[in-house]
Amino acid sequence: MTEPKAPEQQSAIHPIAESLPVRPIEPTEETQLRNCFPWSVYYIQNIEYRPQAVICRGKLKTNPTNAYQQVKANIEAQFGERFVLIFQEGLNGKPFFVLVPNAQATKTHTSQSEKLARPGLALILLIATFMTTTLVGTRIAGIDPTSGYSNPVTLLKGLPYALAIIAILGIHELGHYLTARYYKIRSTLPYFIPVPFFLGTFGAFIQMRSPVPNRKALFDLSIAGPIGGFIVTLPLLIWGLAHSQVIAITEKTGILNPDALNPQNSILLALLSKLALGSQLTAKSAIDLHPVGVAGFLGLIVTALNLMPVGQLDGGHIIHAMFGQRTAIVIGQVSRLLLLLLSLVQPVFFFWAIVLWFVPLIDEPALNDVTELDNKRDIWGLLAMALLVIIILPLPQALAHLLKI
Repeated sequence: MTEPKAPEQQSAIHPIAESLPVRPIEPTEETQLRNCFPWSVYYIQNIEYRPQAVICRGKLKTNPTNAYQQVKANIEAQFGERFVLIFQEGLNGKPFFVLVPNAQATKTHTSQSEKLARPGLALILLIATFMTTTLVGTRIAGIDPTSGYSNPVTLLKGLPYALAIIAILGIHELGHYLTARYYKIRSTLPYFIPVPFFLGTFGAFIQMRSPVPNRKALFDLSIAGPIGGFIVTLPLLIWGLAHSQVIAITEKTGILNPDALNPQNSILLALLSKLALGSQLTAKSAIDLHPVGVAGFLGLIVTALNLMPVGQLDGGHIIHAMFGQRTAIVIGQVSRLLLLLLSLVQPVFFFWAIVLWFVPLIDEPALNDVTELDNKRDIWGLLAMALLVIIILPLPQALAHLLKI
């Protein structure tokens, strides 16, 4: 665990830095600070003063949850809302406390909420994305979108794709948003990013403006998006596959060609394709995806990318919450190497393997970043990683023979 670089309290998802005032503790206040750490809770040994933080090191004498709650209560009693208290695990495995100035102390929560909500902007972006995805959906359905100028009814052909992709991306971000509200973490509404080409959108996002309280909240916040999006993706993909056309494999057949998709490039996609298409699908078959199937397939890709256990991606936060930040950094580095090796077999992953090398391995800690998760959440985290594996790995030949595809 690296030492705090700055006092910014950033979001666990799409972090946004806010400028904070420098408010160091005066030398005369050190006794007050030391009194906040009872020897039976956290025996303080050393206090380090930094320009924008105060680091308190010592020995943990009780369980992390009790230690954080009691020290936090003492800090608030002595200093009010002047500081935000962070509890982290050091590189040596010993937890330490960090006090950073609280930028929110001088702001009213009402004005913050009004500024963050911006429902008008969220609605405008949603409508714009609906329009751009409808145009792209019309093209996916095999119709020239420009024909809509003379016959607007043709644009209706783009609605299935538009509604499906907005539902998948919207539920993903809504999962993050509702979980943030549950844990009283300040966040914006989901914002879509419309573009008049490519997929009709570059996705959606929310911004967090207050810190995550603990690893439990970090886990719930991070896993809610991918799981919510996947729950919507699954029925849409199955329906889209069932209404798709089976065609012969051609030279253009590949993992990213919705007009001639080879389902064997993904274990989960192959299983769902066989479930939806049955005996129609053989070893010599490819799939010309229905527009809803295209949206469902993109939903799988979005789920896999977000579950990558690297840094500030949802999967990186999940691993961080499960194993702590030190172990998460190692897992993230190994994951980047494994994806790079996989790209030798599946060249389509090469671009994403390169992108992941630019994703920082270190994400922002929770306020209490020491208390571990319960077994139930650990199991859900392992299931999320298993989902990632069956999405990105190609279908083994033995299983392909068994399924007759």
